[in-house]
Amino acid sequence: MAAQSSPKFQGWLGKSPDAVNGKMEWGEYEPKKWTEDDVDIEISHCGICGSDMHMMKSGWGPTLYPCVVGHEIVGKAVRVGDNVKHIKVGDRVGVGAQARTCLKSTCWECSNNMESYCPNGLINTYGSIYPDGEGKSYGGYADYNRTNGHFVFRIPDGLDSATVAPMLCAGITVYAPLTQNGCGPGKTVGIVGVGGLGHFGILFAKALGADKVVGISRKADKRDDVLKMGADEYIATDEEKDWHVKHARTLDLIISSVSSEKMPINGYLSLLKSRGTLIQVGAPDGGILPAISAFSLLLRGVKVGGSHTGSPKEIREMLQLAADKNIKAWVQERPLKDANQVIVDMEEGKARYRYVLLNENYGKH
Repeated sequence: MAAQSSPKFQGWLGKSPDAVNGKMEWGEYEPKKWTEDDVDIEISHCGICGSDMHMMKSGWGPTLYPCVVGHEIVGKAVRVGDNVKHIKVGDRVGVGAQARTCLKSTCWECSNNMESYCPNGLINTYGSIYPDGEGKSYGGYADYNRTNGHFVFRIPDGLDSATVAPMLCAGITVYAPLTQNGCGPGKTVGIVGVGGLGHFGILFAKALGADKVVGISRKADKRDDVLKMGADEYIATDEEKDWHVKHARTLDLIISSVSSEKMPINGYLSLLKSRGTLIQVGAPDGGILPAISAFSLLLRGVKVGGSHTGSPKEIREMLQLAADKNIKAWVQERPLKDANQVIVDMEEGKARYRYVLLNENYGKH
């Protein structure tokens, strides 16, 4: 294949909500129409994100089938549009959860490094329809990906492709609210839910210099791992009696990665110091969260907010921090050919702490 020719796009296609039960089908598909703003990437690795499961089963609304999921993509740039100046053919690059926004100077979000909140033209890496008949976005459980160059990132030397891939969604989803809400020296930080997202919360909160980092999960089975990641303390909410009383008013900031309408959110709020902040990053099916007592907010002046991934600027900063601090995700590599079994294992909660698909076809096309 010549460096600037168009590759053959093949991947694992979800054709119905049953795909999440290990029923994806390998096949060819038509990517978005090529423009000189785009980059084609031969994929070497792709992390498996909880969002992939939600999308495959239409958990966040009707999915436009067929769909190739996966938005934690690492690989090699094999075709680069003339308008893309920061990437060249042969570069090791990555793509996260967004593939394009309007990028107009009149867009307040795009002009202020908040592209992931663009209200005018946000295209997700998979499952979105491009305007003007350009086609549809397809993700990373595949041999190739085509994405707008603004959302393609050079991977710093020294970062392993398998461990950096999950940073492009899971990592940035917690890194962005940590930095936006002052994580650093002098702060105590709690991370609720220690899975793919939450384990990055532990790693990044420590790397950013928080005085104390607390892992919070339902069961005690992850305690040893979480402490090895750098946490100073661990709370098992299903097993520690009166945990919300014992640890009350001890945290400045909580990042909640839990995606459940049954989580004890008022208990989490009791852990905050006065004027503390809880940021929700987990997104349950249907978007339903448990009710919050007004008194949980009023009596200590605490705040509850949300965060949606991060901007290209923040992704570049995160990748550089990971390179500088030698931050490594806890991943389990699995072959791309076994993707159906891997998503079943993911749904069953077996990942410790992120599955990454290794494309055995990489470099052989």
